[in-house]
Amino acid sequence: MIAIVLFGKPGAGKGTQAEFLKGKYNLTHISTGDVFRYNLKNGTELGKQAKVFMDKAELVPDSITIDMLADEVEKNMDKAGFLFDGFPRTIQQAEALEALLKEKNIRFVGTVGLEANDDVLVQRILERGKTSGRADDQDEKIIRSRYEEYNEKTAPLIDYYTGKNCYNSVDGIGTVEEITARLSGVIDRLI
Repeated sequence: MIAIVLFGKPGAGKGTQAEFLKGKYNLTHISTGDVFRYNLKNGTELGKQAKVFMDKAELVPDSITIDMLADEVEKNMDKAGFLFDGFPRTIQQAEALEALLKEKNIRFVGTVGLEANDDVLVQRILERGKTSGRADDQDEKIIRSRYEEYNEKTAPLIDYYTGKNCYNSVDGIGTVEEITARLSGVIDRLI
């Protein structure tokens, strides 16, 4: 089994590309947001624990997030591997993910980052906001604030993974098909 981490700022196309990649490579797409929503909606024990922190507008501890991801991994051990989207977001989370993968005997093949100019991504999200119904997709100030948080907390992972020789940058500008072809070229090389 393999594991790939998909990086990129909001609007970079991670969700769109993950849909294609999971089918092509028989991977389970694990989106942290989806995992949280599932646990909260279904009132799982981990969902209840996370809700306590969320109700106080506090960050959910990494230990709860990792436990949620471990449950998802355990439920999907019949696939060729995993595509992580939205996790890790910090070096501590990256180390926890590496430990989880090692424990489950899953080979971490690398990270793929969809790179794009902030101005282009802002326009993508504003366009998406016309149909998504999400308020945070309709306010440029909120979008740019999310980028500042990404640059502060998540961007250091690029250096972390580059130092481990497992960060792969992919140009995230172009048609969906062009970006998919670039991603496939990188993943074919990794696996």
